[in-house]
Amino acid sequence: MKTIRLSATRWGVLFIALIVSFLGNLYIGSVNIPFDAVTDILTARAGDSVSSGVRFIILQSRLPGALTAVLSGAALAVSGLLLQTSFRNPLAGPSVLGINSGASLGVAVVMLIGGGSMIAGAMEFGAEIAIMIGALIGSFLIMAVLLALSAWLRNDLMLLIAGILVGYLASSVIMILNFSATSDGVQNYVIWGMGSFTAVPLDRMPVFATMVVIGLLFAIILAKPLDLLLLGNDYARNLGVNLSRTRNMLLLATGLLAAAVTAFCGPVSFIGLAVPHMARMIMKTDTHRILLPATIIIGAIVGAACNILSVLPSSGLIPGINSAALLPLNAVTPLFGVPVILYVILHRR
Repeated sequence: MKTIRLSATRWGVLFIALIVSFLGNLYIGSVNIPFDAVTDILTARAGDSVSSGVRFIILQSRLPGALTAVLSGAALAVSGLLLQTSFRNPLAGPSVLGINSGASLGVAVVMLIGGGSMIAGAMEFGAEIAIMIGALIGSFLIMAVLLALSAWLRNDLMLLIAGILVGYLASSVIMILNFSATSDGVQNYVIWGMGSFTAVPLDRMPVFATMVVIGLLFAIILAKPLDLLLLGNDYARNLGVNLSRTRNMLLLATGLLAAAVTAFCGPVSFIGLAVPHMARMIMKTDTHRILLPATIIIGAIVGAACNILSVLPSSGLIPGINSAALLPLNAVTPLFGVPVILYVILHRR
């Protein structure tokens, strides 16, 4: 009974933290808007007293940003959990198989060869779609290569090494493109590479959310095979797990989740690497029936928290700091990721 109460308390705290972090994205921003005005807009009680500009900021900027942060955090966290279980490696993450590098390569082709006239968040609709399509094509191209290699490489460690090598190859091509691109193109690509949860407008949210939800459903279906994989490949095979099919499904789920986030938000680091360990430490279990939903919720919390931290310098909430610019997302995520990874390394020696 004590264990049940403790587990219920943990789930309750996680749900409260998720709600608080989500609402924090709506109430805190680079523009100082009174709390009562935000509440009136969200509850549809705002009349003519609230300007159309304020209404636009809440509904067309902060709300999509909050939804994107929650979905992206959950997607990256689950993709990291799938990889860590599949390879039985605590330091495996979404970028380890080169999927993020593939997406970056697709964006580099669009931005750098396009002459540097396109940048996410400040472009025409056609250019924005071109960048998203480029990222998705690059991600799924790398994933297709890995799926083909998985038919030849029966060893998970060898597939992991192959993914790292493919990622290095994609990075090499990106360097060549940067070397031959214009200065504007290089600058725009660097800005995209910093990551942002604010680049998904509300009208593109259904596409992004659908991709993430499909990937999460794939992961939930794999919960039982993942538990068996923890016991070793031979044991899982003896219990009827089709290792080849399971590995391919893991690659598909991981590729879809990582590709969706990278295409829409840029290559976001550390969330997929650190959040699964946070879930294990909080829930005190390796059972994926519990670990998967916990990872989804904690990933969403971390994603929302990172989005809040990125706007704090310009929000006026930090005394003595008044900046008009937002912090790059990849400058914030290590604040959560590095302490967790250091703890894991020191704890496991």
